[in-house]
Amino acid sequence: MSLCIALCAGETSGDQLGAGLIHALRERYPQATFVGIGGPLMRATGMETWWDANELAVMGLVEVLRHLPRLLHLRKAFRQRVLDTQPDVFIGIDAPDFNLSVERWLKQRGVRTVHYVSPSIWAWRQGRAEKIGRSADRVLCLFPMEPPIYARHGVDARFIGHPLADAIALQPDRNAARNALNQPQDAPILALLPGSRLGEIHGMLPDFANAAQRLAGDIPNLRILVPAANAQCREAIHRHLGSDTRFTIFDGQAQRIMIASDVVLLASGTAALEAMLCKRPMVVGHRISALTYRIVKLFGLLKSRFVSLPNVLANEALIPELLQEQCTPGNLHAALKHWFTDTGAAQALQPRFAAIHQQLRCDASQRAADAVAELIPTP
Repeated sequence: MSLCIALCAGETSGDQLGAGLIHALRERYPQATFVGIGGPLMRATGMETWWDANELAVMGLVEVLRHLPRLLHLRKAFRQRVLDTQPDVFIGIDAPDFNLSVERWLKQRGVRTVHYVSPSIWAWRQGRAEKIGRSADRVLCLFPMEPPIYARHGVDARFIGHPLADAIALQPDRNAARNALNQPQDAPILALLPGSRLGEIHGMLPDFANAAQRLAGDIPNLRILVPAANAQCREAIHRHLGSDTRFTIFDGQAQRIMIASDVVLLASGTAALEAMLCKRPMVVGHRISALTYRIVKLFGLLKSRFVSLPNVLANEALIPELLQEQCTPGNLHAALKHWFTDTGAAQALQPRFAAIHQQLRCDASQRAADAVAELIPTP
């Protein structure tokens, strides 16, 4: 009987990781069968998808509660189908709320399990590592500070590097990016990324736009480029910005816009890592609800000194993080102006960002395939 590998990916990022992993595993196991939950990229590799990855793409407490009966039914049906298939290994890709429970159920029934993309245990409740270990025989980590945390809890975790670091050139071509976006080579450009979810856009864009408008008063001919993740986001961004011609909204192309820019203003998250890999100075502005923030502070849930990945990976404040009450148009404007006017400070970031890029550039999909293959018994 040929090798069978089951996978479950939620959202676009998981689909990308899954496709890369399947390609790498196919090099080792050309006759293998891949089944489970995935998106268009995973289907394009020849994977048989029982459900689409979008079935799991539900964000926000209210949305999750509304979809909870459907998600619980899907989880029950999916894990039983995986068990009936008796795969050689099950790989849950990100989507921890869904995948970790599926992994734990399957592991208890003798199926080898892998969790690909560690939840941010370096930032929140490191004790979760032990619980994750009860679900996964092995955890594949994108960042080097994660395996030592798991090791303290007796969990097998491997650092494999980050696929974005493999995909983005060590020296991105800014001129080519500007040409592709039809932007002049000599214009000052600010990339403005308020987030890829509607809640983030409504919460952050008004202050981001205000800061950018102030900056335009200081920097002659400033161009402000705003990528929209999808049609809904584009509509929301357009409503906030109105007819202000200093802003240009694009459909997607966030990475190209970052490469084309001089400075990036963004909400915290993977976008900060991407901007770092694009070697761009940035300002991170972010707010969570006042109630959530009070709970985090009261119970000491945040274990990291920093929230943005460039600072976490460097273990120092390379870039400004303006959080909660510090995230004001005035503070954002001042931090952005610093990067535009102090070219020495901006240039000093380049070798630091390049060193982190090299550390994360490990051919992640191949390393992930190596780690998975170790769990598959040889015939």
